[in-house]
Amino acid sequence: MSTPSGPPSGPTMHRLRTPRAAALAGVVFAVLFGTIVFLIRHNMSEGVQDSSAWLNNRRHVITVATVMMPFAGISFLWFVGVVRDGFGRFEDQFFASVFLGSGLLFLAMMFVATAVSAGLVASKGVIDPTAHLEVITFGKFVVLAATKTYAIRMAAVFMMSLATIWFKTGLMPRWLVGISYLVALGLLIAGDISMWLAMAFPAWVLVVSGLILARSGLFEELRNSRH
Repeated sequence: MSTPSGPPSGPTMHRLRTPRAAALAGVVFAVLFGTIVFLIRHNMSEGVQDSSAWLNNRRHVITVATVMMPFAGISFLWFVGVVRDGFGRFEDQFFASVFLGSGLLFLAMMFVATAVSAGLVASKGVIDPTAHLEVITFGKFVVLAATKTYAIRMAAVFMMSLATIWFKTGLMPRWLVGISYLVALGLLIAGDISMWLAMAFPAWVLVVSGLILARSGLFEELRNSRH
């Protein structure tokens, strides 16, 4: 009895590939996160003074920042996925674990900071006014500590581990590796000085995303599609 020849019937399986346009997630994160840091720092003083004025006069601006943070977080996760996909077979388990773990911790700390900010905004008119000033002061320093002491330093570890992978594999140019080490070292040492230093991280992500997009040829495809 002869058996029919030909390809077996059934669903066709395809290997998933990272879309090149996903690299745009880094650009989106850089813009959103930079805006969030600017809105919070510009409207919330870092000292003991003016502890309640920002909440009384600028709470709507803080609310906008807290609403934007989840979308910035989603974009950052896509950016991490795109960067890790670029490792390919050169991925080292040790440095990749540090890279992934520090990125997730950075994101978790920023979620905590913005969640506390949202809680402070929601607490206005709910807590006893005589105790509200103490609550605002405590919450503000939690936001600053979560951002400057923890999140930014985790971002620095994220940058250093990624720069080490690039240095050992040669996947990225040496000038980017050097800049990554310098910026990360600066954030590790001086992260507590000012929240404005957090702006260095989205600027770095923007540079990395631009280089990834340039290498993927997406810029060229967008340019050709317009003609």
